[in-house]
Amino acid sequence: MVVFFNILEVLIVLVPILMAVAFITIAERKIMAAMQRRCGPNAVGIWGLLQPFADALKLLVKEIIIPRQSNNLLFVIGPCITLIFALIGWSIIPFGEGLAIFDYELGVFFALAVSSIGSYGILISGWAANSKYAFMGAIRSTAQLLSYELVFSSIILVLIIFSGSFSLTYIVECQQAVWNIFPLLPIALMFFIAILAETNRPPFDLPEAESELVAGFMTEHGASIFVFFFLGEYSSLILMSTFMSIFFLGGYHCPDLYKLIFDPIFYIYSYFSLTDISFKFYIFSDLFNFLFKDYNFTENYEVIYYNTWNLNSDLKTSFSSKDIIFGSVSLLIDKIYGSYVLGFKIITVVFLYIWVRASFPRLRYDQLMSLCWKELLPLAFAYILFAICLFYTFDMMPFGISF
Repeated sequence: MVVFFNILEVLIVLVPILMAVAFITIAERKIMAAMQRRCGPNAVGIWGLLQPFADALKLLVKEIIIPRQSNNLLFVIGPCITLIFALIGWSIIPFGEGLAIFDYELGVFFALAVSSIGSYGILISGWAANSKYAFMGAIRSTAQLLSYELVFSSIILVLIIFSGSFSLTYIVECQQAVWNIFPLLPIALMFFIAILAETNRPPFDLPEAESELVAGFMTEHGASIFVFFFLGEYSSLILMSTFMSIFFLGGYHCPDLYKLIFDPIFYIYSYFSLTDISFKFYIFSDLFNFLFKDYNFTENYEVIYYNTWNLNSDLKTSFSSKDIIFGSVSLLIDKIYGSYVLGFKIITVVFLYIWVRASFPRLRYDQLMSLCWKELLPLAFAYILFAICLFYTFDMMPFGISF
């Protein structure tokens, strides 16, 4: 039974991610079309929403062609590695308070390992295809990913110094008051550039430059094998957007804006639906506290409700099934609110991905390497030293870090 629930948890996370990949492709094409004053896909389904499923069906029914001089086993394993490690990274993502498949204490190390191993799939595929275009794309990809991996890990080290923990959940909880993007805006911009390069997105798409290398490392891949590359690339895009949201945008934390609307409705409904006068007075005093003080009625309502139910049987008639359902819905919304907040932040970062693709031209290979080694990496090291010196000078080192 435990195995069944574990598999169910994995499916609950992975199936929406794979569906999100499909709709991100149509969103990217529609947004870029709007930015370039085109229509975009609009023939398959309403507003072209079924275009990703038409593309997937076309790829799945095509014949799988493997080059004669290629390494057949590695030719197929490479795309699988890219997809598998793009999906494994979601196991440590905290979607809300206590909502994670595996709340790993060393989640940062796990994220770095997953992002590093995923590049092996590109390297293996480019070498196994026995094509000069694919091999050149694999060489470019390996050099690019290894270079920007240093920038990626250096920026994460700054965040570890700020939070004092390797846990993603702890890093999110440290941003309840202030998101990291406000004191670390230059670091956030560098991190965004690094994840653009890590996911081979424009303007850092040298490994699959259509104008130079046909399709780069996946030139010889087609049909269902190409689907693995396609899903892996966009899954990595969403995963890196999630890391950006967790490290700099507060994760699932956000001001509880819905309480400003939902809680007063809850008060009014409870006041007019309950018959006991003393309980109505209690709710009226809570409403006063809610309006003029920092007070969370949803949590207090749960305490009042259960205490009243257990200690005073005369008030049982004051609650109906509608009251219980209404209170349960309020508590459920309070628990899953963080997941919706995280999803909105991920969508915002993905939109920035698309915006950058539609705005900036592709860099030359020498410009790509120069940006990493001569500009971003020295800045990242400088911020590491600056953060350590600043915290040590003012005795502000986080708990667990000492010298």
